[in-house]
Amino acid sequence: MMLSDVAVDHREKAYALLKEDADKILKLIKVQMDNLTMPQCPLYEEVLDTQMFGLSREIHFAVRLDLISEEEGKQILDNLEQQLNVLHEAAQRS
Repeated sequence: MMLSDVAVDHREKAYALLKEDADKILKLIKVQMDNLTMPQCPLYEEVLDTQMFGLSREIHFAVRLDLISEEEGKQILDNLEQQLNVLHEAAQRS
């Protein structure tokens, strides 16, 4: 395996792991909304803020290591925020 192949492999793994973490946050919030608390609850907001902050720090670290681009990191966060907004709107309609 050549050095460039290794770099690509690390970048693909980093992106996949960050995407997986974003998916975990979405599932966590969905379970919380379905079973525990509503979006207006301070606990919901605290969990969401903590999880989003942690993910943003992971992304920042991966960008600094040049494992993903800033744009890729922004896309992960934007996509998660869009999906969370859909969940939030659905919960308000219920």
